Amino acid sequence: MQKIYLLLLIPIFCIFGTPIFANKVTPYILGLPFFMFFACLSVLVTSLTLLIINKFDNAAKEDLE
Repeated sequence: MQKIYLLLLIPIFCIFGTPIFANKVTPYILGLPFFMFFACLSVLVTSLTLLIINKFDNAAKEDLE
């Protein structure tokens, strides 16, 4: 297993950590309650993490050739 796949732990912690760490409503960020903002941020972090993994994964590049 390549070390780049360890980055997949980041989205898992973001999505499962949302109810634990972001269980607040009062701080509004960009007009959203904090829970919804953190959920949207988790989606963006997941997308960026998968983009980075795709960019640096050599096995995915070999499959395209």
